[in-house]
Amino acid sequence: MGRMAEDSVARSGWVFVLYGVIALAFGVAMLSWPQRTVQVMVMAFGLLALIDGAVSLLSVFRKDIALPNWLLLAYAVASIGLGALALYQPMWLAEAMLWLLALWLIVAGVARLVFASMLRKLVSGEWLLALSGALAIALGVLFLAKPDIGLATIALWVAIGALLYGAFQLLIGWRLLRRQTTY
Repeated sequence: MGRMAEDSVARSGWVFVLYGVIALAFGVAMLSWPQRTVQVMVMAFGLLALIDGAVSLLSVFRKDIALPNWLLLAYAVASIGLGALALYQPMWLAEAMLWLLALWLIVAGVARLVFASMLRKLVSGEWLLALSGALAIALGVLFLAKPDIGLATIALWVAIGALLYGAFQLLIGWRLLRRQTTY
């Protein structure tokens, strides 16, 4: 990877920290209001996906992003579409959420694994991002394999997944920010 790409990756640390904070808040909200689990899950998930998609879409137009544009664009479109649907049709989405969530998690996991493989020569600890990608894929596959587990169980798993994802994103973000200060 060239010097420009290395600088771009190092500067993206704040994005990982922001995603981590949002994911942690999402996970805590899911655990705090179990009586409104489905509604909270759909609306909070929609907001998280919409923000994530918007940031990813903006990143497509930058010339110094490490991910391939086609993968970043596919991820952005999937995230924005799912986020908008969750915010505008939450009750309809609650029924279809299991399937959509599973597919979204698999796409997000693949994107994280690709990015982690690109980071491996730049940052020690890229395994945290790879692990978050593997966990996202595993959770997506679990939801596809066991569609009858119920929305309450899904809410619990999503909360745990969001907390783990948030922690991993914070750790990788802090490592990238530390790397940026060494330049």
